[in-house]
Amino acid sequence: MDSYRGMNREELDRAYNNTAAVPDVAETMADFGRRGAAIYERAGIKRDLAYGEAASQRIDWIPSSRAGAPTIAYVHGGYWQSLSKEKFAHVAAGPLAHGFNVALIEYTLAPQARMGAIVSEIGQAIDFLVAHFEEWGADPACLCLAGHSAGGHLAAMHRNHPAVSLVLCMSGLYDLEPIRLSYLNEKLNLTPSEVAAYSPQTYIGPGAPTLLTVGDSELPELMRQTADYSSLLRARGELVEEILAPGRNHFTITEMLAMPDGAALNAVVRAFS
Repeated sequence: MDSYRGMNREELDRAYNNTAAVPDVAETMADFGRRGAAIYERAGIKRDLAYGEAASQRIDWIPSSRAGAPTIAYVHGGYWQSLSKEKFAHVAAGPLAHGFNVALIEYTLAPQARMGAIVSEIGQAIDFLVAHFEEWGADPACLCLAGHSAGGHLAAMHRNHPAVSLVLCMSGLYDLEPIRLSYLNEKLNLTPSEVAAYSPQTYIGPGAPTLLTVGDSELPELMRQTADYSSLLRARGELVEEILAPGRNHFTITEMLAMPDGAALNAVVRAFS
């Protein structure tokens, strides 16, 4: 039986089961839902804009109140196989309070799409946004690609996109090998070659400055993945900043962006000042 860092399948399953590790996750997600619903009541929102032909290739555009604003494009988590942009719309509140545009990106979930297709969809979404920035009055030189969990992985995979000027990864996954060896692979069906091709830590070339954060109340493997990826970025001479998240778990880490005074959001604001 395959093992990873001395963990067998049962141990590895526990090491990546974020839902089981957070007792009040249902209440937290319900709160996110209520706050997200309030976001969708704002005027001027463009919902479910199609960046491709597939049903899930959609973006919600939430405009700033000012012209020439920077943009945060957010990719949701769910281990590439669950959840949706609507479930995490609450993250828009913080950026909007600072005058940012916000784009919420949806993508096709596994097993309907393999990892390579999911990664490509995010690239399509970025291209779609860039093509509309002038029409929507957004600053084309200020695009932060942000993501949480699986979304952090997908954001990291596009550090080198020419339109991306900053990346924010919250509790991201940068090595897919433990994912392949755990229960999560029942829907993902990752192969060793896909792990090599789509693990951000495998391909670290020149790219956008990167902000990394992970809660200090998260599972040890999530903290390790962030620490290892940060070290690899630094070793390649890439600009990276680790942002402390005291008391945050795998779900409340999103408050680092959702709250107007969130430390991750403040780092983004500084980068675009």
